[in-house]
Amino acid sequence: MELARESVEQFVRGGVISSLPNPLPPEMTETSGVFVCIKKRGDLRGCIGTFLPCCENIAAETIRNAIAAATQDPRFIPVSEDELTDLMYSVDVLSPPEKVEDISELDPKEFGVIVTSGQRKGLLLPDLEGVNSVEEQLRIARLKAGIPPHEKVEIFRFRVKRYK
Repeated sequence: MELARESVEQFVRGGVISSLPNPLPPEMTETSGVFVCIKKRGDLRGCIGTFLPCCENIAAETIRNAIAAATQDPRFIPVSEDELTDLMYSVDVLSPPEKVEDISELDPKEFGVIVTSGQRKGLLLPDLEGVNSVEEQLRIARLKAGIPPHEKVEIFRFRVKRYK
């Protein structure tokens, strides 16, 4: 999505936080959780998001999370200016999470998952390369949250509208 790219480039080049588009496209006026993932030559370079909205609209959520994906993902050093031309972006706009009563309600190609236990939460987006089963999806989400395999969790599912 172009807004994510512009936001990262402006911030990395000059420390500037992008202004909201004016006029705001209709699909960006709602509120929603948004994940921004950045890849460099096919490899993950940063991915940060919110599963519930934190900003006044999807555009603001995209700007915030794009900059965070480029500069605050603890798995990576911040994106440098010389990398900008090699980066590809995807933006996932999340539907509201729905509680799952049985794992038969899940499909890793169609739904992302959120697992919770106490204050710990782990999220995995849908339709990720190499994640082909519900069990693998839940295992990775638990791992991200630091929840052991034997611990009871609440499970939520969500859909995404993915923009590349």
